[in-house]
Amino acid sequence: MIQDIAPHKFSNAYSNRRPEATDFALCFNDRTVLLHEQNGAIRFPRFNELTGDTNTLLQTATYLFAIDDNRFYWINQPAKEQGDFRLENISVFRKAFPRHSAFAGITAYSLYKWYDNHRFCSHCGEKLVPHDKERMMYCEKCGNSEYPKIMPAVIVAVTNGDKILLSKYANREYTRYALLAGFTEIGESVEETVRREVMEEVGLHVKNLKYYKSQPWAFSDTLLMGFFAEVEGNDRITLDREELAVAKWFPRQDIPASESDISLTSEMIEYFRKN
Repeated sequence: MIQDIAPHKFSNAYSNRRPEATDFALCFNDRTVLLHEQNGAIRFPRFNELTGDTNTLLQTATYLFAIDDNRFYWINQPAKEQGDFRLENISVFRKAFPRHSAFAGITAYSLYKWYDNHRFCSHCGEKLVPHDKERMMYCEKCGNSEYPKIMPAVIVAVTNGDKILLSKYANREYTRYALLAGFTEIGESVEETVRREVMEEVGLHVKNLKYYKSQPWAFSDTLLMGFFAEVEGNDRITLDREELAVAKWFPRQDIPASESDISLTSEMIEYFRKN
């Protein structure tokens, strides 16, 4: 999966240290990111490769995280193409390599969105300021504090003997087969989310829920929790056409091949195929 970057080590412990000229600068503009890409290989600019007032950039950049001994910072201004670096859609991270650079890019994008959406206090409207010891924005007027929010969600592989239920989203950019998924609502456990989402999307009851593993999925700011579940009773699918374009049972030998190994969905489908 995209976060599996061993032997590289990811460290998201917050620091307010200023960047150095050789640290990486992450520059975004809506859903685009500044990088150099060639045949799928990507590279982010370092501060000493950016044009403009380098001293100002070094003083105003926000620390994000480190991978090994490399530190990554966010530049709080719209990205502009320069030199060998071009603006690319963040979807580039789905297939880019090396894997640890793709993970750094999409994780940085998630933090960029959070900072960009939390410039002002949601309670009194005053400008928020960064805390100097933890990743938090706070209001000096009313004391309101804002931490990065991670939304819990489930991925569900519904099985029926030697078959697995695969679906396609309705009106989404992603058009390949996937597993059922949904966000956990206030007041429910993740197990209850599994049962509710399966019933709402395909009209099926499930039993024997088994937790598989989790994945931070920065493309949608979620923490995904994967479950296998067996269909209970009638296996006739009743499709929620507002959520799904199609859903059908696939025998193991007919499961469509996955074109990527970055997602929990792909890993769970492959796990079922091989077991």
